[in-house]
Amino acid sequence: MSETEIETKSSRRRRLLFGRMTKQPRYAVVPTLLTLGNAVCGFGAITFAAMVGPEQFAEGSLVSTVGVTSRTAGELLFVSAGLIFLAMVFDALDGSVARLTNQTSDFGTQLDSLCDVVSFGVAPAFLMLRMMHPDHGLMESIALPSIEYPPRLLWSIAVMFMTCAILRLARFNNETSESDSHAFFSGLPSPAAAGVIAAFPIGLQGLKDVTIGYVVPGTQQVSSSFLSHVTLLLPIIVAAVSVLMISRVRYPHVINQFLRGRGTRTKLLKILLTLLLVFLVREMALPVIFCYYAFSQPIRIGGMRIWAKVYPLGSQPVDS
Repeated sequence: MSETEIETKSSRRRRLLFGRMTKQPRYAVVPTLLTLGNAVCGFGAITFAAMVGPEQFAEGSLVSTVGVTSRTAGELLFVSAGLIFLAMVFDALDGSVARLTNQTSDFGTQLDSLCDVVSFGVAPAFLMLRMMHPDHGLMESIALPSIEYPPRLLWSIAVMFMTCAILRLARFNNETSESDSHAFFSGLPSPAAAGVIAAFPIGLQGLKDVTIGYVVPGTQQVSSSFLSHVTLLLPIIVAAVSVLMISRVRYPHVINQFLRGRGTRTKLLKILLTLLLVFLVREMALPVIFCYYAFSQPIRIGGMRIWAKVYPLGSQPVDS
């Protein structure tokens, strides 16, 4: 029996056992590991948020014992929010590394979206739910809200955010090609929407600590009033960014525009204003920056439409 006949029989036997042999795809190792790191951070954010419960507020105490380390509910949510931001770093790096090494693939695109569902869909929704749930009393420990949201309503808003994030990611995969310049997004990107939620545990906890430390007259009253309004508006903000994710509002790709575009006076002014904002309101800088990115575009578009209705094309406002 010749070697060719032996190889033919062995190949037939393999096909009978394992089916038709297909060429195994090769995966880009480093970009894939970075993408999986994104999912690990999202799962870690869920894990830390899940440690927050009613038992932490028994007998007026905000401390929960996790292993051998005592951590407050605010610290647990701070770590959870920080992991969501770390997931954003992994999400930004995996695509950049894949393009630099010329290892982009459809597998990487699909894997990236699946990991984004965990980190920017499920994790932020669960974080908001644990933060705002009335049984946990966390927001009452920061500021007494003027209204208490029913748990079912909070759960519905969290589900709404998660489902909108899934739809946003599926639409992105369906409509975006490799030749796309990625200069703009159609709808609020899911990492930015997740950042809006994750920024509040960091900002509110820091603002509370500063408020307690200040002795300037009237500071505590102003801060308490501000915090109570924030706790009231947070579920509304989450519902709004959920709708913006599946909208057709055009959002700029900030990183690509700053890195690839030419340096202009407008860009320099924006950077200086951002640094000034961080210096002035350090504790609330993250919530302000992410909320500005999420809501500035729809507010600008709405203002332009109102202006166009009030002053139709060809007519000018009369100066008094």
